[in-house]
Amino acid sequence: MKSVPVWIWFTALRILVFAVPLAVLLIAGVPGWIAALVAAVFGLSASLIFLRRPRESMASDLYAVRHRETPAVHEDDADEDAAIDAASPAADADGAKRD
Repeated sequence: MKSVPVWIWFTALRILVFAVPLAVLLIAGVPGWIAALVAAVFGLSASLIFLRRPRESMASDLYAVRHRETPAVHEDDADEDAAIDAASPAADADGAKRD
């Protein structure tokens, strides 16, 4: 069984850290915009303090994807390039290409 990617865990935890305080404040009768503001500040603070490890893991995964040693090669790239070159219009007599 595959493990769940880090970005899904981090996103779910961030949503929970915001949604739980928001729900508690709304149930307590706090006006919606104040509850949302307090929940956002709490969620940001809690995620910076308690979600350091998933955040750093996700950042290292993103860095690894962006800075690969070899570019991602698709098997059919050469075939697609050949098809595009074959389908491109021929040059006019004056040397200009058609659109």
